Amino acid sequence: MRKDKLEEILKSIKEGKLEVTDAIEELRHLPFRDLGFANVDSHRELRQGFPEVIFGEGKDAEKITAISKEMIGSGHNVLITRLNEEKAGCISSEIDNTEYIKDARVMKIICHDIKVEGKGEILIVSAGTSDIPVAEEAYHTAQIMGNRVDRVYDVGVAGIHRLLSRHEKLASASVIIAVAGMEGALPSVVGGLVSCPVIAVPTSVGYGASFNGVTALLAMLNSCASGVTVVNIDNGFGAAYAASLINRV
Repeated sequence: MRKDKLEEILKSIKEGKLEVTDAIEELRHLPFRDLGFANVDSHRELRQGFPEVIFGEGKDAEKITAISKEMIGSGHNVLITRLNEEKAGCISSEIDNTEYIKDARVMKIICHDIKVEGKGEILIVSAGTSDIPVAEEAYHTAQIMGNRVDRVYDVGVAGIHRLLSRHEKLASASVIIAVAGMEGALPSVVGGLVSCPVIAVPTSVGYGASFNGVTALLAMLNSCASGVTVVNIDNGFGAAYAASLINRV
């Protein structure tokens, strides 16, 4: 249930427009709805400011569709991450108004207008074009969570003048998400240029000794730049969620 819906119910009771028994009926599915195979957390937006997000990997299209319909019925916008094109097609055949972003592997189902609650702008920065899928997951997550978001892509340290030419853009951001694979140097450089929090996202991009992102992860954890924090490998979603919470403070 959304905060504005709960406020509407309480106001209606106060004004005598809604009986307490009817209000209880509307609220009876809090805090979750048991679908047999999943317990859909209908209370999460009230607790955390954003509804439950569906992780598409490892679930079949039928289950994702059922969870999505339950969330839509509660008036929530829906975000599905790590969703392949085949599953996306099946879901779209069952649910209207879906938007699938192939690069990001995310699907959005917008049931109500997205209210911008972030106080500043979140900037997504990627080292190379191979890092864009993870960066795009972060971009669309931050956007649906009610933030102003912008992108600066392909500005890695192999051509650092590309990054330095965007210094004003970097300096104006409230939070920066820096996405990089290979040796993972980008967040350290960005962290040394700006005064805002920097969230580093290692990607699994790179040759053999990158160990599917472990090299970038360790490099980011050992960053000499203050103010850099690190999420897990390829976790653009987690970075955007954290950035959104920071941007609301």
